[in-house]
Amino acid sequence: MNVVLAVKQYVAKMIEDSGPGMKVLLMDKDTTSIVSMVYAQSEILQKEVYLFERLDSQGREIMKHLKCICFLRPTKENVEFLSQELKNPRYGIYYIYFSNVISKSDVKILAENDEQEVVREVQEFYGDYIAVNPHLFSFNLTGCSQGINWTSQALARSCQGLTALLLALKKCPMIRFQNSSEMAKRLAENVRQVISKEAGLFDFRKPDVPPLLLILDRRDDPVTPLLNQWTYQAMVHELLGIHNNRIDLSSVPGISRDLREVVLSAEHDEFYASNMFLNFGEIGSNIKELMEEFQKKTKSQQKVESIADMKAFVENYPQFKKMSGTVAKHVTVVGELSRLVGAHKLLEVSEVEQELACKSDHSNHLQSIKKLFQDEQISELDLVRLVLLYALRYEKHPNNEVHWMMDALGRRGVSERYKKLVSAIVEYGGSKRRGTDLFGTDNTNPISFTKKLLKGLKGVENVYTQHTSLLQDVLDQLIKGKLKDGSYPYLGTSTLRDRPQDIIVFTIGGVTYEESLAIHNMNRTTPGIRVVLGGTTVHNTKSFLEEVWQATQGLRFQYTNAQASPQHRWT
Repeated sequence: MNVVLAVKQYVAKMIEDSGPGMKVLLMDKDTTSIVSMVYAQSEILQKEVYLFERLDSQGREIMKHLKCICFLRPTKENVEFLSQELKNPRYGIYYIYFSNVISKSDVKILAENDEQEVVREVQEFYGDYIAVNPHLFSFNLTGCSQGINWTSQALARSCQGLTALLLALKKCPMIRFQNSSEMAKRLAENVRQVISKEAGLFDFRKPDVPPLLLILDRRDDPVTPLLNQWTYQAMVHELLGIHNNRIDLSSVPGISRDLREVVLSAEHDEFYASNMFLNFGEIGSNIKELMEEFQKKTKSQQKVESIADMKAFVENYPQFKKMSGTVAKHVTVVGELSRLVGAHKLLEVSEVEQELACKSDHSNHLQSIKKLFQDEQISELDLVRLVLLYALRYEKHPNNEVHWMMDALGRRGVSERYKKLVSAIVEYGGSKRRGTDLFGTDNTNPISFTKKLLKGLKGVENVYTQHTSLLQDVLDQLIKGKLKDGSYPYLGTSTLRDRPQDIIVFTIGGVTYEESLAIHNMNRTTPGIRVVLGGTTVHNTKSFLEEVWQATQGLRFQYTNAQASPQHRWT
């Protein structure tokens, strides 16, 4: 179950089926992102694809000597654009591939507009999702709900993406969903309807143990997306932001022109592939080793002890930059992460976050937060995330001091919009919204009890990574056959008798790289189990705050009734 490989194979097949000769790849906004995540432009150029165009771009040249491979989502807009294209074709012949099921009526419209008979074939290739890692996919959707209900557009896109993923992986699954979430139930039912309607497409060879699709809701665990991260991929996304493998470094002090935007792709960057799941300290050591190897070759005596030394080394030795561009890129990225960690005292902040997420100790937590409020180096975002975690942890505590914290945020000059998020987070993922005992206060709950027991046995190896997500606990219970049917019922009458082997987990409201790391480790250490994780998007704290804000528009809040402009984005 490799979601990257599935899309790569589709793209390779499209190009191969069009035969030899010069080609243009014609895509839309979404499929451009889908393809760019799995193939570098240079790789596709080697397959005789010499031009990349957008279907909606104006003024494309007429090039009748080129074959045109169209890879498009089957939207009404794309069918209209393609109809216009076929009426006045710019290229010699067309091979059309849709990323999902297309209706017969739309195919008929295209056929009627193909007056010059330039279309050689029309096929469905189900690469209708963003393949982030081999075990991780996304639809790049932020703001999938209003109140506790789906937006119609997000529901349709999520259903299309999920069914395409199942077809790409050749899985016809049993479906379980989070019972406390009406959104999860609705998506599960919609997916099942598509599977029934397109039964011929889902007629795969039946394995001994059926695959399982588990649909969850982010509201059950609003804590995980609020935490600072300390493994490489997760940390880059939290502090710098990753969008379709691209990182914007233009605001980094003294950045050179060629490093203003960099690409981090495990498919095309060996160092990143080897280090993306390692913690921050290990990354620095691994970069240092590579530099020391280079120094031996060039007989350089320059000391390379710190991140700052590494940056100076790269600047002083242009041949190193040329020889090892990827390492130079990572020195820049790690250098900026290191600067941000120091400038905003993220180690101190993270320790308090982890304590809030993992333990109940109101008096000490309150003192720790008050102490950080007095430190001018702590950023506005980090103060807000601490208050949000406190508001969730101590929502029902009799001595809850959220109002004091709201005033303290005001005294620190934090914007009204950020302050209103304190109420919004409780409305979004507070105790009345959650179906599970997130903070482990209920010893009758098997997930809570297991969490406590494991923590007691293991102790804490690292205070900055002691938190385990609810998703990890749910999957542990699922694999052991202990996940309660009442909390996560099956859709339909059939149930799974054996331990599941192929599991696809989808989280409405987005997933995180912390959860992705847990799935990576689970796949690596649990024989016979293969898990793929997906979500409407992959969150960092800023994008999650945007998700919460959009979901709670129009609802009455606990701590303030004022509403801010829904147009504001948390970036």
